[in-house]
Amino acid sequence: MSTPEENSVVLAAGCVLWRRSPADGELEICLVHRPKYDDWSHPKGKLKRGEDALAGALREVVEETGCTARPGTELAPVHYLAGDRPKQVRYWAAEATGGGFVPTNEVDRILWLRPDTARRRLTQPRDRELVTELLRAVGVH
Repeated sequence: MSTPEENSVVLAAGCVLWRRSPADGELEICLVHRPKYDDWSHPKGKLKRGEDALAGALREVVEETGCTARPGTELAPVHYLAGDRPKQVRYWAAEATGGGFVPTNEVDRILWLRPDTARRRLTQPRDRELVTELLRAVGVH
């Protein structure tokens, strides 16, 4: 018999982190590589007990990318099964405002990519629609 905690939704938050390219001013999106899963995704992570979702999203951005960020529009949440538990990830569009990446065991690489390249690099199809939502949110078509 399962406990209520085993059936409860795992709450997580993250950001679709973006910046203007220092080279040409075009929009770029930050993707993180997690060696544990060998995947490319948007920075995100589980919320701490009682943590506000936006605060958690910004914390995860700093932890995974080393970047501080200015949050913008909340994007559509993503729902999926993580193992056998339902998971909900709330995302925000967030503009990188500073900082620098230092590799860790959790995230060993980041890439700043143009939106179409980022869509192709993302491992999970569910993460690709977030790129379209980001472009809408920041007024890029």
